[in-house]
Amino acid sequence: MNTKKIQKYLLKIKESFLEESDENKKMLDIYVKYIEGSVTDDELDFANEQLTQVLKSIGLGVLVILPFSPVTIPYILKKADEYEIDLIPKWYKALRSEEDRLE
Repeated sequence: MNTKKIQKYLLKIKESFLEESDENKKMLDIYVKYIEGSVTDDELDFANEQLTQVLKSIGLGVLVILPFSPVTIPYILKKADEYEIDLIPKWYKALRSEEDRLE
């Protein structure tokens, strides 16, 4: 594989983790504001969506440690797609855009 492509891919991963981290901090700030009673509906919607993304990430991480994960993960993702359940976090989908794919 081309070293430049690998480097580009790793930088994209780093950027997505940094972005995710900022969004997670914002989510927690919003939940603190919610507890204090000073949050807007839009802010709460953002925080809930971000929490959904975090839970999706954690869920995929748990699947990796399962026995036979090379078989079970594709099966679970296929079944989720059949039932129109989105299990893939947005940060990963951004990495999979056509222009960023490794060949």
